[in-house]
Amino acid sequence: MTTRTDTNIWPGITYDDALAARTWLAALGFEAGVCVEGDGPGEVTHSEMLWPDGGRVMIHSTCKTDTTFTTPAGSASVYVVVIDPDAVYARATALGARLVRDMAEEDYGSRGFSIADPEGNLWSFGTYAG
Repeated sequence: MTTRTDTNIWPGITYDDALAARTWLAALGFEAGVCVEGDGPGEVTHSEMLWPDGGRVMIHSTCKTDTTFTTPAGSASVYVVVIDPDAVYARATALGARLVRDMAEEDYGSRGFSIADPEGNLWSFGTYAG
C-alpha cells in the first residue's frame, strides 16, 4: 500500500449540487476522497476528488451562512494534466459533456480538450505538465 501525498495546488469549486458534481467527476475518472456533508439535505461542507495521475480538487456546496470560500457556481476553470487524454475524452463524450474545445495538438506540445460540467465550470484536460 502506498501513501498518497499531494502537496501541490488544490482548487476549491462551489456547486449548487456538490454530490451530483462528485458523481460526474467520478465518471470522468476522478477518485472519491473525503466527503463531509453539512446540516442541510445534500449539503457538502468539504470534499475532495483525487485525480489518479496526481492532484485533487475540493468540491463544496454553495453555503448561505458562511460564504468565506463560496464563489458563484459555474465560475471555475481548471486544468488537469493527464497521461491519456483520449481515454478522458471518451469518458466525457459518454457523459454527454458539453465540448468547449475539441481535442487538439498544441504548438507547445500538449494534446488535450476542454469541456463544461453540468453547472458551467470549465475543465481542460491535456498532457502539458509545464
